[in-house]
Amino acid sequence: MKASAAVTVGRYPLHQGEISVSDIPEASADGRSSHWQLQRIVSQLRGAREDWRARNRRVSGEHGGRELPSRAAMGDILEALSGALFPMRLGPVDLREESEDFYVGHTLDVALNALLAQARLELRYVAHQQGGDLKSIDAHALELIQDFATALPGIRLLLDTDVLAAYHGDPAARSVDEVLLCYPGILAVIHHRLAHHLYRAGLPLLARISSEIAHSATGIDIHPGAQIGPSFFIDHGTGVVIGETAIIGERVRIYQAVTLGAKRFPSDEDGQLQKGHARHPIVEDDVVIYAGATILGRITIGKGSTIGGNVWLTRSVPADCNLTQANLLQQDHCSKK
Repeated sequence: MKASAAVTVGRYPLHQGEISVSDIPEASADGRSSHWQLQRIVSQLRGAREDWRARNRRVSGEHGGRELPSRAAMGDILEALSGALFPMRLGPVDLREESEDFYVGHTLDVALNALLAQARLELRYVAHQQGGDLKSIDAHALELIQDFATALPGIRLLLDTDVLAAYHGDPAARSVDEVLLCYPGILAVIHHRLAHHLYRAGLPLLARISSEIAHSATGIDIHPGAQIGPSFFIDHGTGVVIGETAIIGERVRIYQAVTLGAKRFPSDEDGQLQKGHARHPIVEDDVVIYAGATILGRITIGKGSTIGGNVWLTRSVPADCNLTQANLLQQDHCSKK
């Protein structure tokens, strides 16, 4: 089996011109490669890949190339988009205000073209899996990324409300610049605002990659499908989980280790999990949820309520409820503010 490309690890080209398993060295000049039995291992790995692809009806990419979007490419795209949204804070260290617009324009041009390539990969992958039409993919991908580009000014304005919410909600914050540069919750929300638009546009894989990059960096897991209103603040952040169908209103503040999750996962007649149904909480405006609270199921947290630390909640609470572990088991479990 032959392959071609140009990828190198150390001294050894993995794909350089036309190569096969027999071209892989069993021994280098210093004898180290002979320790690894590379030909046998590479053949076994190829067999595992081929078996997986056959069982999962996987197809090769265009012209034998990459089939799926690249996490590394999406990481570069998100970094560039963040710099374009906040050039003097998240852009290059040597950027000057007089060249700000040029930097933003150039960066967006590069990032959006790269995002377009990733969108084509996702749409082509889905079309192959579902037997869809491949002819209109390029035009459809271009339309989606054009819409994404048009949405960027609005996303920036929305993020401004999040930064201000963090600044006003944390007495330790000395400036909005500190919030933008340092707070993991803001990094997670920047990624979410971008990912949510991709999700709604019909690019859920790119959206999920974007969210998981932030998850890896911050420990904050926000599914890109979650609907989150303006002035949203996650303080500290580590261990926060927000599920796909969660709806969060305006001016909501949550602390570390909060879960907005599903209570159960119903199955169909064949035992397969049912997808897409509403299963996560609705959090109305002006709610505060303190550290370690676990809120499960399609329940509603009423406007202006406060949920205390480490509360386990599976039932709705009315507006202006002050719910703590101490009063959770009482018949009237809400003490009014």
